[in-house]
Amino acid sequence: MNSENFTLSEKIVSPSYIRQGSQARRSHEQLIRHLLEQGKCPEEGWSESTIELFLNELAVMDSNNFLGNCGVGEREGRVASSLVARRHYRLIHGIGRSGDIAAIQPKAAGSSLLNKLTNSVVLDILKLAGVRSVASCFVVPMATGMSLTLCFLTLRHRRPKARYIIWPRIDQKSCFKAMITAGFEPVVVENILEGDELRTDLEAVERKMEELGAENILCVHSTTSCFAPRVPDRLEELATLCAKYNIPHIVNNAYGVQSSKCMHLIQQGARVGRIDAFVQSLDKNFMVPVGGAIIAGFDESFIQEISQMYPGRASASPSLDVLITLLTLGASGYKKLLSERKEIYLFLAQELKSLASAHGERLLHTPHNPISLAMSLDGLQAESDKAVTQLGSMLFTRQVSGARVIPLGKEQTISGHTFRGFMSHSEAYPSPYLNAASAVGITREDVTLCIKRLDKCLKTLKKELNVAKSCSQAPPSSQEDTAGE
Repeated sequence: MNSENFTLSEKIVSPSYIRQGSQARRSHEQLIRHLLEQGKCPEEGWSESTIELFLNELAVMDSNNFLGNCGVGEREGRVASSLVARRHYRLIHGIGRSGDIAAIQPKAAGSSLLNKLTNSVVLDILKLAGVRSVASCFVVPMATGMSLTLCFLTLRHRRPKARYIIWPRIDQKSCFKAMITAGFEPVVVENILEGDELRTDLEAVERKMEELGAENILCVHSTTSCFAPRVPDRLEELATLCAKYNIPHIVNNAYGVQSSKCMHLIQQGARVGRIDAFVQSLDKNFMVPVGGAIIAGFDESFIQEISQMYPGRASASPSLDVLITLLTLGASGYKKLLSERKEIYLFLAQELKSLASAHGERLLHTPHNPISLAMSLDGLQAESDKAVTQLGSMLFTRQVSGARVIPLGKEQTISGHTFRGFMSHSEAYPSPYLNAASAVGITREDVTLCIKRLDKCLKTLKKELNVAKSCSQAPPSSQEDTAGE
C-alpha cells in the first residue's frame, strides 16, 4: 500500500498499529530501493516475503496483469493454467524483443526491469568470484553448449573467412557439438601428459595457428572447469598467443564460477592477452534448474553484439531463478558456499586417498584441478576388463550419482570425428580411474556416504571376481563313465 492508503487505514484500525505495519513495509521497500540504486547483490540475503513482495510489484507492471487491459494482439501474456501463472509469478512476457534479448519490452516494464537487474546482480557476483575486470554479461535461457554456439555465430560476422576452431581436447560432447552446430570445423589438439595431469599442448596450438593461418581461424575454444586428470587449460599462455596472432578466444567456464582458481585464470588471461567471452552454466554454479547460462566478457560492445544475435524474445525463467537465488543467499551467503566447497574438496581428497590406499589404488596427483579428483582403478583392470565398468553400474544402482568410471580404450564418434580413449581426454591415458567432484552445495555427509558405498562396492566386486577366478581354475570333478554298464 502507498502512504495515502495507510492514512485511510488509520480510520479503520488503530493508527498506532497501522504505523507499525507501515514501518514494517518500509523495511522491505528500503531493501528493494538499495537493489534498484546499486544494481548489486545485497550483502545479506532477503527473506522470502521481501522477494515475493518485490516480484509481485514487478508483475503488476506488465500489461497482462493490468486490471483494465484489452489485448488484441497475438502475444498478450495469456496463460491457461493458474498453476503455471503462479509458478512464474505472473511474469509471462519473457525478456527482450524480437530483435534483441536485452531490449526493453513496452508491454512488460516489470519483466524488463527483472532482466536488467538480474544481469547487473550476476555481473556483481562474477566480480566477487574473482573476475574483477569483467565489463558486461547477460543471462541467456540456454545451457552452456548452445550459449557457446551463439558466441561462435557472432564471431562469424566479424571473421567471414574463418572455418576452423582450435580446441584443446576435452571429452564433453556439448562443447564439441557447439562448434559443429555453428558450422565450424573443430581442430582437436591433444593434451600432453605431465605426471598424472593432462595439460594444454601450447606448442601444438601455436603450430596450428601458423599452419592454418590466423584469418582462417574463428577462435581458440579453451576450457577451465573439467574432469580430472585433465586440468584447466593454460589460459594465460593461450590468451597471449591469441593476442599475438589476433585470434579471438572463447572460454568454456561451465562450472568455474565456484572455483577461485578458474576465475583467477580468466582474470589473468584477460590481463596479459586476449579473452573475448567466457560462458558459464547457471545450474552448476548457482544451484538452479537447468536451462540457463551467463555469457560475459571484457568488451561491452562485443557482449552486446552477442545478445543482439539471439533471435526473438526469450524465457525469463532462468533470469528469475538466479535472481531469486542470489537475493535469498546474498553476497555473504554465496561466499560462504564457495568457502565450504573448498573445505569439502580437501576433505574429499583426503577420504578418497585413504580409500584408494586401502584397496591398492592411488589418488591421482592433479593439483591444478580445483574441483574434480580421480582415483586409479588399475587393480580392477588387472582382474577383468569388465570390472571397471561394472563398478560404475554398481555405484549408480546404489544411488551414488555424479561419480564417473573411466575404462581404457573406449571409442566414441561425434559428428564424424572419432575420439580414442573417449572420456579420458586422451588417446592413451595410462590408467583407468574413477572421478568424484566437490561442487558448490556438496556436504560432508555426501562425501562420507559416497566413500562408504564406494568401499562396499569395491569389496563386493573383488569378492565376486575372486569367486569367479576360483571357479574357473578348479579342476573338473572326475566321474567314471558307466554308460556301457
